[in-house]
Amino acid sequence: MFSRAYKAAVTLPPLVWITVFLLAPYLLLFCYSFWSVSSEQTIVHSWNLANYNELVRVDVYWKTLLRSMWIAARVTMFSLLLGYPLAYFLSFYAGKKKNLFYQFVIIPLWVSYLVRAYAWKTILGSDGVLNTLLQYAHLTKHPLEFLLYSPFAVVLTLTHIYTPFAFLPIYAALEHIPRNLVEASHDLGATRGQTFWKVILPLSIPGVVAGATFAFVLSLGDFLAPLLLGGPSGIMISNIVVSLFGAAYNWPLGAAVSLCMLLLVVSLLFFSERLEKKWSFS
Repeated sequence: MFSRAYKAAVTLPPLVWITVFLLAPYLLLFCYSFWSVSSEQTIVHSWNLANYNELVRVDVYWKTLLRSMWIAARVTMFSLLLGYPLAYFLSFYAGKKKNLFYQFVIIPLWVSYLVRAYAWKTILGSDGVLNTLLQYAHLTKHPLEFLLYSPFAVVLTLTHIYTPFAFLPIYAALEHIPRNLVEASHDLGATRGQTFWKVILPLSIPGVVAGATFAFVLSLGDFLAPLLLGGPSGIMISNIVVSLFGAAYNWPLGAAVSLCMLLLVVSLLFFSERLEKKWSFS
């Protein structure tokens, strides 16, 4: 239907864009991970595995990675616990107000990330809204120090920020469930709980997997929330990468850490894709 010239004109610009701005930086990142930094703070183009050996030998890197994965896992769990009931309500019970409620969920995405992060910093601070309210109600005598600059603050902030990203694919999966299957379940004598567990939940698993993947991957790579609200105990692996590429000027080690994170994320995406295909329906 289309000539070769037309196909080339359509496909060539995206391929060039992906090659220049995606594949080439990844290749450069791969090369940097095998180089080193001299005592004069210059990049030495000598191929070696010193950076990867340091990642294994120095426990701060893999411990921070494990802490980051644990924080991302908690954010994912809380995002699903908040996003799934909300998506279920909007899909099956909201009625004519469905679009209005949907907009209420989307509106926070219009607000800047930094505004939302600083808002939680204001709420959780020693003189913030929450501590002031607790002391005014005589529930506490002193400000609760664990609310800010802790993993708790990071998990709370990231859950607020990334819950819409978990909600959207779940809502899309629930909307694509044929309503005649739900009606057939009721006609066969199933209760609402049985219909949910036997029909709705299994058919919505692809959306749950996609939402969990969004929440986990985005939380794992976040560095602003830990920087603003995490403190020493809430530092994540992305903060180490920023430090290595910035103040430390150790680009090869930072590239090695980034490459390990990239492999982890790609493996997770591959695994989630397999799960979605397994649970998908026509």
